[in-house]
Parts: sequence; C-alpha cells; structure tokens
Amino acid sequence: MADILIMGEMLVEIMRTQEDVQLYDQGLFRGPFPSGAPAIFIDTAARIGCKTAIIGGVGKDDFGKCLLERLKKDGVDCSHVIESEKTATGVAFVTYFSNGSRKFIFHMGNTPAVEARAPKENEFKNVKFMHIMGCSLMANTNFAQEILKTMRMMARRGAKISFDPNIRKELYTDDSIHNVVKEVMRYTNVLLPGVEELLMTTGESNIEIAIKKCFENPKLEILILKNGSKGSEIYTRNGVKKIDAYKVEQLDATGAGDCFDGAFIAGLVQGKDVEEAARMGAAAGALNAAAFGPMEGKISPETLLDMIESNHVN
Repeated sequence: MADILIMGEMLVEIMRTQEDVQLYDQGLFRGPFPSGAPAIFIDTAARIGCKTAIIGGVGKDDFGKCLLERLKKDGVDCSHVIESEKTATGVAFVTYFSNGSRKFIFHMGNTPAVEARAPKENEFKNVKFMHIMGCSLMANTNFAQEILKTMRMMARRGAKISFDPNIRKELYTDDSIHNVVKEVMRYTNVLLPGVEELLMTTGESNIEIAIKKCFENPKLEILILKNGSKGSEIYTRNGVKKIDAYKVEQLDATGAGDCFDGAFIAGLVQGKDVEEAARMGAAAGALNAAAFGPMEGKISPETLLDMIESNHVN
C-alpha cells in the first residue's frame, strides 16, 4: 500500500567538498551519499509520515546498499527495486559554483537505475499521487516509456500526477524527450518547475505567458514556481500566492527542490491546504540546504512544524 509512488533513477552522489572546483581539476570529493531526485523526493515524503514506494534499480553492491538501507530506514517501500548482479549502481559526480550554478557527470544510462519496468495491473491500486521527475525521463528512452506506461495506469485509477521538470542539460541529449515531456504535461495535475524549467518546457521566453500556456491543460490544478532562496509562487485558477523562503545558513543546496516537492505532495496527501503544503515544502527545502548532502537535512514532522512556527512565513 502506498499513497505516494515514484518511478525513477536511484544513484549515489559524489560531491566536491567546496565550491568553484571544476570536475576536471584534481581535488577532494565527499560521499557516497544516497541520491537521485526520485529517491530524495520519496524519502522526504516518507520521513514526514506518508506511505511511500519507489520503483527503480540499483546494483547488488555497496553503493546499492547505501541507497536501500537509507530508504528502508526512513520507511520507503523498496520491494519494487531491482538489485542487479550484472551492472553497478548509478553514480553522479557534482560540483557547485559560488554563482549558484552546478555541473554534473552522470554514470547512469547503462545501470540498474533505468532497468525497472512498469508495475503489473494488480499492483499499486490505491495511489493518491504519482510523482515524475524530468531527469528520470531523460535517463534512458526505454525507461521513459515505462514511466509513461505507469503514469497512464495510475491516472486511470484516479491518482493525481505531479511533475517536476527537473531538467538536467547533461541528460537533455535526445530530441524524443520533447514528446515524452509533452505527454507528461498533458496528464499533470500539479506542476513544480523552476523558472528556467518552466520556460524550457513551454518553449516561451516570458514567465506569465508560460504559466498561462500551462493552464491551457484542463487537468492542471496547481503550479508552484520555485525560485530557490527567493521563495516560490503558488498559481491556481483562483490567483497567485507568494511563499517566502526560510532563511538558513546554507551548506549545500543539492536536493532542496526535490525535498520541497516531497514535503509539498506529502502535505496535500495529509489534507493540508495548498498554502500549508507549500510552507511544508519551503521548510523541507531549507532544512536540506542547511546540511551537506542531497538528502541529509533533518526533516521530520516536528522539525517542519518548528521551522514554520518560528519563522511565521507569509
């Protein structure tokens, strides 16, 4: 039983220990950290108390153990995760720059991360939300089709579809991805882009026009435009609401947006209104940014409530 389902890549992340060190330069790395945007998302929702499940794949190796032990400890159902003895767990190397940009090298295309297949018709019958990450759609063309198949199945059963375009330019190498993204957008009930991703997925250069274009989809109910430390904006068919970011001493912004997504969807599943859920998302993103590692923030129902109550974000 799962209220929230995700299907996507699972990998470990090896990170530069400080900013402004190119990946081609010699220097120190830190890790492995359990990672992959889908894993970060679903682990966040699990820590907040939701019934969660992930469909994915890891190698039967130490990096796979790193991922599975963490997710299972936090309550994620990993029974649909492949453990391959033939190929190794996916890896991402990442470096950050002081201007806020980052650069990745992914080793994912021929790993168990993209070997998972859509569930059987008798599985996951009571899912309330299926979340999709754009980076998962770009990882492998066959894997993208399996995600689409799962999305259609969940939507037929009444689950809502949430989508974070989460575009990685390092993975945006196949023109077929445009058609895949368009199909996901047609099914999307909750859209969670950053500014650049919003413009890229809509093909527009103006934010207001891009948002109007998104709402041409009759299924779209909520659009949360995430803008990092500048906060986020909630768009519905009834208007716009600004949600400020929580101020923390940032150690590492990796995964903050994925944590926002996980906490926001968890809030909706738990019956919160859109603004309350968005504040949960903002708190989760801030807590994660205050820790080093993609999903190492101290996120729990108690820490979210404490941050929301102590900061009184409007």
